[in-house]
Amino acid sequence: MKRKLQGHYVTISTVGEKAQAFVPAPLPPSPSIEWTPELRSKFDQALLALGRLDSVSMLLPDTSLFLYMYVRKEAVLSSMIEGTQSSFSDLLMFELDQEPGVPLDDVREVSNYVSALDHGLHLLDKGLPLSLRLFKEIHGVLLAKGRGSNQTPGEFRHSQNWIGGTRPGNSAFVPPPAEDVLECMGKLELFLHDQPETTPVLLKAALTHVQFETIHPFLDGNGRLGRMLITLLLCDQKVLRQPMLYLSLYFKTHRQYYYELLNTVRLTGDWEAWLDFFADAVIVTATQAVETAQQLLDLSNQDRDKIIGLGRAATSTLQIHRALMEHPITTSGWLVGKTGITPATVNKALSHLGQLGIVRELTNRKRNRLFSYTGYVEIMSKGTELPDR
Repeated sequence: MKRKLQGHYVTISTVGEKAQAFVPAPLPPSPSIEWTPELRSKFDQALLALGRLDSVSMLLPDTSLFLYMYVRKEAVLSSMIEGTQSSFSDLLMFELDQEPGVPLDDVREVSNYVSALDHGLHLLDKGLPLSLRLFKEIHGVLLAKGRGSNQTPGEFRHSQNWIGGTRPGNSAFVPPPAEDVLECMGKLELFLHDQPETTPVLLKAALTHVQFETIHPFLDGNGRLGRMLITLLLCDQKVLRQPMLYLSLYFKTHRQYYYELLNTVRLTGDWEAWLDFFADAVIVTATQAVETAQQLLDLSNQDRDKIIGLGRAATSTLQIHRALMEHPITTSGWLVGKTGITPATVNKALSHLGQLGIVRELTNRKRNRLFSYTGYVEIMSKGTELPDR
């Protein structure tokens, strides 16, 4: 099949120089995708992996606790791709108002991501469709505070941007001019709503991600929002009951190839190579999420069995254990507020959990001591480790 450029170039003049900006053709792709038996089989496997992941949300005793942490892991990973230096533990400490070991703007950026995803899911629950309005609303939360708050949160850009490099002339890619953004996004919105034709949901997620990244409709936050859209689309279309699929770790691990594939699609129309990669990302990530959920369930059950052996102290200690699954790095003050148990009983329970090897104190202080549910943090932190700092 003869391949072709998936759009057209226009000459722009910005920051005192001329450059070629790329305006993508609307979806679906033309010529249409060539479904080889291998590619079709891989998409079938991806859908099966999503089905297994969705069923895990029914097996977990408390899906909300798992999701609470899992969303935070995704926030850390998605922000890491953009160069943000904040670990999983940093985010948990920031949420407790403890001093994280990284620049405040870095960890605030990650915290914004958690809020933005929550806001998007809430709007979908209330009946707002996947739409330009939804994207803008989520973007407004994503860039509300910290770095990026001066980059017109919640508004499509009114000026030219570029990806990589110090100016359009030496950049890796120049998205469409600002005056074309609304038309490009309007056509993407139609595609999301099955116009001009119906598109299967997983394929729609794969194509939409590329198109959104190509249009780069905002001045900042496009990468994070583009990755978030995959999960929002799968939840909106009821492929997943809960937002449990996040591809950022896979994209981060294969970052160079990921960027190459996006560019190859634009230049040659090789959507098939991208779809093959995307299906792999879904299979690997969904499988890892199932394993993580199982590991957390096993850990929780083992630790509950140890706690039950405490006898009379078990009841209050089990309540503290459950609260630690919601926030595995915490203070005794937070646990008192969360459970309503007296400070003396909370401290006794933490002492029991320390002796059982379940909880470790991170600080050597008399006041405001920090405690970590170490096994839980270790499982959730996989893949989010920062280089030594």
